[in-house]
Amino acid sequence: MPDAVPSLGATAGAHIGPRARDRTGRSIDPASETGVLSADPVRGVRPYPGAVAIAPAVRALWAEPGVPDPPARVWRDWVLVAVLLVAAVVEGLARPDVVWRPAAIAFAVVTVLTLLWRRTHPLAMVTVPFVGWIVIGPLSEIAGLDEPFGLYTAACVLVLAYALFRWGSGRQMVIGFAVMLASAAVSISVEWTGVVDAVLGLLVLLLFPTLLGWAVRWWTTARGRQLDQMKLREREQLARDLHDTVAHHVSAITIRAQAGQVVAATDPTAALDALRVIEGEATRTLAEMRTIVGVLRRGEAADLVPQQGVADIPRLRGTGHGPRVEVTMTGDLDDVAPSLGAALYRIAQESVTNTLRHARHATRVDVQVVGDDECVRMTVRDDGDAPAGRGPDGYGIVGMTERATLLGGVLSAGPGTGRGWTVDVVLPRTVPAT
Repeated sequence: MPDAVPSLGATAGAHIGPRARDRTGRSIDPASETGVLSADPVRGVRPYPGAVAIAPAVRALWAEPGVPDPPARVWRDWVLVAVLLVAAVVEGLARPDVVWRPAAIAFAVVTVLTLLWRRTHPLAMVTVPFVGWIVIGPLSEIAGLDEPFGLYTAACVLVLAYALFRWGSGRQMVIGFAVMLASAAVSISVEWTGVVDAVLGLLVLLLFPTLLGWAVRWWTTARGRQLDQMKLREREQLARDLHDTVAHHVSAITIRAQAGQVVAATDPTAALDALRVIEGEATRTLAEMRTIVGVLRRGEAADLVPQQGVADIPRLRGTGHGPRVEVTMTGDLDDVAPSLGAALYRIAQESVTNTLRHARHATRVDVQVVGDDECVRMTVRDDGDAPAGRGPDGYGIVGMTERATLLGGVLSAGPGTGRGWTVDVVLPRTVPAT
């Protein structure tokens, strides 16, 4: 009587060929040792370990959102499309080896027009020309064309591939890359010219624009994240300054209230004076509290010492090392809000520090602070040579701009009219609520 058919659980660990054994005589499953597949009588065949790491990456790519608010069309797009349209028509009419001339010109024109929507609809714009090649390739083979279909101008599809990975979502990138790969496979099979040409075609048509688009996307995202972190740190610093100022005012209110209670029985006039001081301190505290609302900060202990303000800016003259710092203060600079004074001091400090670090051949830094009834204006100007890497996108300038914006002011930084670097900030005397 023949043997019974083994069950699935019994055959799960079976393999073809003799079973290897280790030094102790125990059998070894070659599949499990190589890490490709391992048999389990309960769960069956398990995937190789690398699949565990690849699956989350694929899911993350699939769930990758598109770039928010991509620019629709700018003037450069219209210029590029106009030039390419003229080139497509001229090439289609002038080249003697163009097959299906009207269809080739029309296909090139449609491909060029897709560039106008490549950022807002990257997948659709990639699909139009590449699906067209998937259809045209077999038709040209059936028709027995001697020359390949299409114009050289249609090479602008490289821009579409770049835009797909620069602006599209993860799903759009996966689907679009599959469409481009299918189109490349059809083109290679129809116009086979050798392995070298096929590999170069894949590199130029697929890998180069997609990798370039992904690299620019990653760099832009990382840059934006760094700028956001810099702004957040500046907001936290501003919140700490405001918190410390408020704590100082509250301490003054407490001391005055205690003093008023002590002298109230013997000197009512002194008690009234204490109440007036308390009223003034409370008013300033409320103004600072309105500013601090909405500004992020961490739970750090408050410093009860008053923050450095406008009166401390002349101390930035330093010890004599490096460029000479000259501070000029004119106008009405009395009763400047503590938050405003702290912001002016920190912006002046950052500007002077940037000059010491980056300005070449600088001998002098002029700090001018002018106050009037409505605002306080400060200008920091040096006479050095601005290096190429010193520009408006520096993190220090981003932080200063964020601080000025939070206080309702305006800050500009850039090369001076003659030489050197100039930072100009205007802050209103009335601190807005945020």
